[in-house]
Amino acid sequence: MKNKLVVENPATNEVSYEVEAMTEKEIREAAKRAVKAQSEWKSAPVKERVELVERFIACLFSERRRISEEMTLQMGKPLWQADREVDGCAKRALHMASIAEDSLKDIMIQSDDSGFMKIALEPKGVILDIASWNYPLMVAVSAVAPAVLAGNAVLLKHSSQTPLCGIAFEEFFRKAGAPEGLVTAITASRVDADVLFDLPEIRSVFFTGSVEAGYTVNRRASGLIADVGLELGGKDPAYVRSDADIASIIPILADAAFYNTGQSCCAVERIYVHSSLYEEFVEAFTKEVKTYKVGDPMEKDTYIGPLTQKKQVGVLCRQVEDATAKGASVILGGNATSVAGKGNYFEPTVITNTNHDMLVMTEESFGPIIGIMPVSGDEQALELMNDSKYGLTASIWTEDFEFAVEFGRRIETGTVYMNRADAVAPELSWTGVKDSGKGCTLSRIGFLNMTQPKSYNFKLSK
Repeated sequence: MKNKLVVENPATNEVSYEVEAMTEKEIREAAKRAVKAQSEWKSAPVKERVELVERFIACLFSERRRISEEMTLQMGKPLWQADREVDGCAKRALHMASIAEDSLKDIMIQSDDSGFMKIALEPKGVILDIASWNYPLMVAVSAVAPAVLAGNAVLLKHSSQTPLCGIAFEEFFRKAGAPEGLVTAITASRVDADVLFDLPEIRSVFFTGSVEAGYTVNRRASGLIADVGLELGGKDPAYVRSDADIASIIPILADAAFYNTGQSCCAVERIYVHSSLYEEFVEAFTKEVKTYKVGDPMEKDTYIGPLTQKKQVGVLCRQVEDATAKGASVILGGNATSVAGKGNYFEPTVITNTNHDMLVMTEESFGPIIGIMPVSGDEQALELMNDSKYGLTASIWTEDFEFAVEFGRRIETGTVYMNRADAVAPELSWTGVKDSGKGCTLSRIGFLNMTQPKSYNFKLSK
């Protein structure tokens, strides 16, 4: 009898789905089919690849209600947020499709009577995409769409918490007319999927997940002659400068910290506020967070759903206990909770009087909790923002554009925001520094990670 992946609904702690797991033999066979599919697909014109991705998105939209509901029942995202993620997935894929032809064209160096020189961007072959559960469509599509557009095949190993999302990718690419094996969902536990790192067919690995898991993936992939891209955790800081417009930024900044129940790699996880605004900011921020309803994620007015992983409730409890033991004040929330006596819920939590001796200001929370700290000015804010092993995004809340540009140059991070946060634009490269990862997806630069440069150097004159 085959093993099954058992998916527990984090809102009820009841089983929502059971998915048949692949055997090692089936995984190896999938890799061979991917090689065969890619050998044909690499010759397809870019225009044909673009049309396939467009049809894939059309298939996704035709089933958007089912996909949104499945997402919510798998990982607990409020249904209205899951529905928005379908749109976000489409936006990323269609943008990459719109720039594919220009981004993948040959780079001409010389073409005259004496010689011909160019750099072609060739597909790598078979790409392994290991996608996370927190944004199961958008994270996956950030690698899958550009990989397919560049002429590659993809093995998509989705999180065991959200296997139906990976299956949907395979289903919709097949319905869109993709060659058999071009995009394949690998349904396997983390242990069983370890065989993927023994497959010589894999030419590139993209992983999104925790820092700890990222280090493991990097080590395991070292046995392959393959590039590795890692998008890992964050402890993303926000600096509210003395000239910030508190009234206008509070709804945006609070949403950036608590959207998706705080389970975003680029969620704001620590806030530094100029001392002249500190008391006003804390009062207004807390008032905003109090409006966030904790509830059943299937209900339209729920903003805070359950934590996807039960163990994260314990992580947040330890961060609160650590902070209060070291002198912090919990002014909102701070406790595990439930809805109708069930689920992995945690109250939206605001903590003040924090410092960098506390876990809530230094270790990733990945939940609905935020620490707020006053600073004397720009230099102290910069020092504290950079005092982290993470470097995914950072945000500056100010009315001074020139300052934000200059300050942004000094922040050790992959993305700098001004007056926004927790927002991924497919036009820009998505990347991190330090323990937040390496490599990038999205943007025209993202295509470079999906291709292998090939040089042509011809002498034409006698």
